[in-house]
Amino acid sequence: MKRAVFFYWLVGIIIVLACILTAFRFDTAVAQFMAEHQTPGVRNFMRIVSKCGDWWTHFLIGLAGAAIAWQRKNKQWTRIFVAMLIALTIAGVTGRVMKISTARARPSVKAERVWWNSQHWSSKYHSFPSGHVDASVGFFGVLFLARRRIGALCLPIPILIAFSRMYLGAHYLSDVVCAAVLGILCAILVVRFVLSESTTRKIDPV
Repeated sequence: MKRAVFFYWLVGIIIVLACILTAFRFDTAVAQFMAEHQTPGVRNFMRIVSKCGDWWTHFLIGLAGAAIAWQRKNKQWTRIFVAMLIALTIAGVTGRVMKISTARARPSVKAERVWWNSQHWSSKYHSFPSGHVDASVGFFGVLFLARRRIGALCLPIPILIAFSRMYLGAHYLSDVVCAAVLGILCAILVVRFVLSESTTRKIDPV
């Protein structure tokens, strides 16, 4: 059993690393494709998606869900929403620290596309990773792990948010891929250490 678990983790790590390396390889190509296929209508829609998909929107939704579940005395859903908020916070804080530390220029910054420059506090150099994506994936990742069917229905939300960030020139492909990985890791850790075994045991069948 332990060997099987180790094998699955090893395969998962290899797949994740391959996805990250591939994302970095196609950063420029994807950014150029997004820039060359802009339409006013789609761009306005993506602005709305990005605005509605920030950290605070997820936080308010999670807080409202936890309050409603607590009022209805539903302990399982209260724990799930609290866990979603914790994963959201961990992913958001971790991503923020990485942004400031790496200071990667956004695709929209034409003059300088380097890492580790002096503009650590400028939002123009907060490209890596995507704060929208790591928070959203961490948030809905917990929901997916705890309640598979409901979580699967919500997965298009972080995917759309990730696409909007690239379409608007705010992030590279590698920014959103690495942010998704960060969000997934946060979700797994929170489910493992925060949600009780009785909560996660009753996962809806696929």
